[in-house]
Order: sequence, then structure tokens, then C-alpha cells
Amino acid sequence: MSGADDLLRRVETTPELADLLSWPGDFDIERRDPVEQLRLPSGLSLTPIAGDASGGTYFLCGTPGTTRPVLYADSEGQATLVAADLVEALTVVAAFPYWQDMLHGHSAEELEEEIRDDDPDYAPAHARLIELLGVTPPAAEEAVTLLRASASRTVPDFLPIAHHDEGESVYEPMWTPSHRPA
Repeated sequence: MSGADDLLRRVETTPELADLLSWPGDFDIERRDPVEQLRLPSGLSLTPIAGDASGGTYFLCGTPGTTRPVLYADSEGQATLVAADLVEALTVVAAFPYWQDMLHGHSAEELEEEIRDDDPDYAPAHARLIELLGVTPPAAEEAVTLLRASASRTVPDFLPIAHHDEGESVYEPMWTPSHRPA
């Protein structure tokens, strides 16, 4: 069994950790139903492991017992690899629940301040999540570097294809190396 499999089992069997990943982490293991059925061009299997409040789904790619990258597919037809494995993904998602905005050039400091202003319970819940997860959060710049490195590996093998009654459609990359934030 891999570290990712062990970690997923720990999240599933530790209610406080699962609750904190849901909020403030926006990684809800109760939301495993993807918006649509997807497949990868590489042929690797997709296992939905969590969802977020906007309707997106996190997937483990590949078979249990192997290193499995984590793919995020949103509800609008965009997708990206988030991390090389679940441990890395949960470290980044827990530390920076607003990771998608960071991927597109928004400042972690601004985003963090916005959340703290909106919800005074965020800081202690966030600290408890990091403690329970037992990870050392990367610096914001390192997290962006990790996210962009993973995102740059999305195309072509990890860009999902959705099956519809009318045929198939390929998701768009959420971020590409040529993307420049506004």
C-alpha cells in the first residue's frame, strides 16, 4: 500500500480531519460524484476522491499501490494536475485552499487576508488542519512552483475526455506554461 492510499484511508477514518479538509480546505471526501464521466487519453484509471464547493472533483490517476498523480477537473470543462501524489496535493490544498487563484497569479497574502476578514474562525481551523495532517506547508512561492510544474504535465496524457450523448469533448487546461496572469 502506498503513502497516498494510507493517507486517504486516514482522512476517511478521521472525522475531524475530513471535516477540516472540507472546510477550510475545500476538499470534501463526501463529494465524490463528478459532474460527468471522464477518461484519460493515457488510459490510466480515474478514481474520484473528493470535490469542492464549486462542483469540481479531485481524482487519483492510476492504480492503487502506485504513485498516483492528483487531477482536478472543474465543473466548467477545465482540468489540471495538482500534484505528483496525494501527499503533495493535500499539503498544498490544506495550506492554500485558494490554490486555483494562486495558480493564476493572485497573491497568497491577499487571498489569506480576504478569507480571514470573511471568517474569524478560519485561522484556528486552518492551523488545526495543518496540525492534524502533519505536514509542513511550503512557502507560497514554492507552492506556486509545485502547482505550475504539475499543471505543465497535464497535456496531453492527463487532460480528461468527457463522454456525452452527442460524442466526446476534451477538457481545456486550467493553466499552461504560456499562460501569463493578467
